[in-house]
Amino acid sequence: MEHIEKTIALLQESGAMLEGHFLLSSGRHSDRYFQCAKLLQYPERAAAALAGVVEAIKEAGAAPDAVVGPALGGIIVAYELGRQLGIPGFFTERDDAGLMGLRRGFTVPQGSRILLAEDVITTTSSALETARVLQALGAQMVGLACLVDRRGPGVSLPWPLYAASRIPAVSWEAETCALCKQGLPLVKPGSRKGI
Repeated sequence: MEHIEKTIALLQESGAMLEGHFLLSSGRHSDRYFQCAKLLQYPERAAAALAGVVEAIKEAGAAPDAVVGPALGGIIVAYELGRQLGIPGFFTERDDAGLMGLRRGFTVPQGSRILLAEDVITTTSSALETARVLQALGAQMVGLACLVDRRGPGVSLPWPLYAASRIPAVSWEAETCALCKQGLPLVKPGSRKGI
């Protein structure tokens, strides 16, 4: 629990926890947004925030061969987890057609044990998309690690989750958004194109 409180404090100190009316990469609207890049820009804060996650992964005996995160949010998280675990950390990214894949010469040998990495998970869609790419190459997922688990009720994962913090936030489908009904301006702070 101490590492969770420490991560929340680091998010707050870094200005990474925002409140308002936000468009998430999933297309949902939310009253809270986590701009984890504000925390991850400080290497010592990134290391501190993810230290508890690394400890939990080791205690669970997950023993990944590599850490892979979807670009953009998972890149630094994958790198830092890989650094602390002493294994490669790399990423998947979208091509010009919007399809997620391995590029830049990254490879995943058949049978590799992969730990997925994300900055924030809400619907888990990016992590699941990355997992499908890696599983098609013969990799096995051993878990998902993240800075912020903001999933709502009913959003589950097929693997163990190692979260540095758990901060549920309210989110709505665009058509039923309570903040839209109040006339609050919508802000798109994320990096995904087309949303």
